[in-house]
Amino acid sequence: MKNQFALALAVIALAPITAQATTQHLCPSENVAVGADGRLLGHLPYGQATVSELVPAPAAFALGLPCLLRPEAAADLGRMLAAAALTPGMAGRIRAVSCYRTIERQRAVFCSQIGPNKRCRNAAERARAVGPPGYSEHATGYAIDFGTRPSPGCRDVDACFAWTPAGKWLIAHAPDFGFELSFPAGNAQGVTWEPWHWRWVGTSASAAGAGPARAIFARARRDFAALPMIPEGTPVLAVPPLIAAPGRPGGNAVSSSARQMPSVAPMSPLIAAPGTQAPAAAPTATPRIETPPLR
Repeated sequence: MKNQFALALAVIALAPITAQATTQHLCPSENVAVGADGRLLGHLPYGQATVSELVPAPAAFALGLPCLLRPEAAADLGRMLAAAALTPGMAGRIRAVSCYRTIERQRAVFCSQIGPNKRCRNAAERARAVGPPGYSEHATGYAIDFGTRPSPGCRDVDACFAWTPAGKWLIAHAPDFGFELSFPAGNAQGVTWEPWHWRWVGTSASAAGAGPARAIFARARRDFAALPMIPEGTPVLAVPPLIAAPGRPGGNAVSSSARQMPSVAPMSPLIAAPGTQAPAAAPTATPRIETPPLR
């Protein structure tokens, strides 16, 4: 009974924001209508965790501001980083660009690049690459924007992250530690392909803390599947190897000994090579976010 009560409180605390208002005031001169399905510019609503519910990520993981996460997500992250460190050349390479963000912090990030002489003309353009305030997974304490150091020739939160050693390692192994990719290539939400943005849902429904996380992301996981994803009732979904872009090394570098899969066609839904026609996936079409480098 005690565990059930705790779960109920967690779900209530992070219950998605409902579309009570027909419009949302996002930024100066940016009032946007909420869709009939409760989404705003394609994004689902999420409540905000409180700082007291979060813990710091492992030391030296964050590149900028401290990385705060839900305790269960932080524990699995620590195990994942330890596993990566055992891979030759991977120690210290997987880093965090951004983790937990309050709704007001998200507003600042979202609005900072809208307007004359800015990257985006309006909120609709900005929402292709950044969740509006109140509609970002980062507010839940379960999401991480990963980066890498060193990162030769690849800026943070860029599609090229998929072909870095860190990006390949995450595609092959992150589901083993409860993380799934929220916005794969060609996702139905219309959000830019984000190979850096992962959310924690636990390796299985029975994993510690997985219940509240899966309740929060229930609609996203039902209607807009992650890829790679962790389905209900099974530990890990086998995923195909990352497809190498023309002229880039690939193949064995991203295969997982725990998940042997046959080769896949060059147009896998997991990764689109540059120059192909996967919607919202080609790296050349991905909006670049420099200051602040956040989603």
